[in-house]
Amino acid sequence: MFTNIPPVTKGLLIANGLVFVLQLVLGPALDALMLWPWLPPELAPYAPYRFMPWQLLSYGFLHGNTAHLLFNMLALFMFGAQLEYVWGQRRFLTYFLVCVAGAGLCQLLVVSWSVRNGGGLYPTVGASGGVFGLLLAYGMLFPHQRVMLLIPPIPMKARTLVIVYGLVELVLGVTGTRSGVAHFAHLGGMLFGWLLIRHWRGQPPFGGRRLRRVV
Repeated sequence: MFTNIPPVTKGLLIANGLVFVLQLVLGPALDALMLWPWLPPELAPYAPYRFMPWQLLSYGFLHGNTAHLLFNMLALFMFGAQLEYVWGQRRFLTYFLVCVAGAGLCQLLVVSWSVRNGGGLYPTVGASGGVFGLLLAYGMLFPHQRVMLLIPPIPMKARTLVIVYGLVELVLGVTGTRSGVAHFAHLGGMLFGWLLIRHWRGQPPFGGRRLRRVV
């Protein structure tokens, strides 16, 4: 089955797996690749690491534990493979990385604001922002395709799944429920994915509707 996975999706699965092995072997040596909040000069001495631009991508290949990795890779396999077959390798990779970076940017803004207002200082890791972007794209391209939730095992249309997950993440993020989960990164991945698809289609806010649909 692994041989039938399209090349970019397969490469992302392998890369995330290898990086996780490095995390287990090297431990804190990779902490500088996590997404750290941007801090004003007076708070910077209290942080083990500072925000660096490359962290907006590197954090998306690190994971907190085995379950975190497996859940994200399962979603990457489920949704990413079909999107890559439709879009092709270059467009799919561009989309995924834009969602990861966009999710990181949203999380960076939220956590940096929180730290400035007395919140805890912590890094962010995980490909979830990119995965939520893939979920959004799958719902837009295959809105009536029926998918099955893992927990609970309920079948629903892809479009409904996207709406439900988006609303849940918004509520959890605003209320602060399930602290330690980057809800705004998930929402950021969906937002930037939606914007990129709108850009490719030539739809507002990027211009008038084109006659030719590209996705």
